[in-house]
Amino acid sequence: MRILVVGAGAVGGYFGARLVQAGRDVDFLVRPPRARLLAGQGLRLTTQDGDTETVPVSPVTADRLAPDYDLVIVAVKSYGLDEALKDLAPAVGPRTVVVPFLNGMRHLDTLVERFGADRVYGGVSLVQTRLDEEGGIVQVGPLAELAYGPLSEHPVLPPDEVHAALDCGGYTARASEHIRRRMWDKWVFLASLGACNCLMRAPVGRINSVPGGREFTAGMVAEAVAVATASGFAPSEAMLERTRTLASDTTATTTTSMYWDLTQGNAVEADHIIGDLVARGRELGVPTPLFSLAYTHLCAYSAGR
Repeated sequence: MRILVVGAGAVGGYFGARLVQAGRDVDFLVRPPRARLLAGQGLRLTTQDGDTETVPVSPVTADRLAPDYDLVIVAVKSYGLDEALKDLAPAVGPRTVVVPFLNGMRHLDTLVERFGADRVYGGVSLVQTRLDEEGGIVQVGPLAELAYGPLSEHPVLPPDEVHAALDCGGYTARASEHIRRRMWDKWVFLASLGACNCLMRAPVGRINSVPGGREFTAGMVAEAVAVATASGFAPSEAMLERTRTLASDTTATTTTSMYWDLTQGNAVEADHIIGDLVARGRELGVPTPLFSLAYTHLCAYSAGR
């Protein structure tokens, strides 16, 4: 099975490299400068223990693509999705499945409209990685997991074949019959913590240790849960317990990738993670005053970059 990984960043680069190490036939769709770097130096991975390994990879640019891939993994930031779709379109043939690992839900509508529900899977990535200054991937925590499942009852590539391709042993791989629910669960968790981090410019524990902090974090979680429930995807009790426990911890140093980007002066996924939740709440008549404030804050930040 031929696999195309769109993006060689903290998510796509990590999982793609693990697939390469397992012997899968993988190309990485990247921009020309990144392609030259990867062709010459490979993809460098630094583990949580500080060990470094270099993985030889096969980079390609958009002008070299042909519709002969079985699986296209999309692992870009949400604000780069439109440009990525233009680049990857030549790789998608009649039997190609596109599996996105983006945050939130809005990208599914875009992909289904472009390729059809039978050629799009839902996906959830859980990994603690970052890019260093030289483009290498640094693992900052032990979590490394992918979950995926079809959006259609009759996908052009069946779930067992997708699972066989992605279950390579380098991380936890899970085929899911309820992938939309898993995506919503992650969205509730990520949006709640990310909005708290970004609005207060602090880790969760610091927020909860100051006056009004616990009430604030609890209110943010409650708004996200209300939107998910009104959308037909009420979080499971296990997921709720995990989210509420972490969100109320007074010692946790937990921050999200959106907070990391914010503090580094990078672009942030404000529209996809926070803004879309606010918009869905408005459509469903669910008030989201805290998320609305966080969204305005992030938009003001983005306007000033």
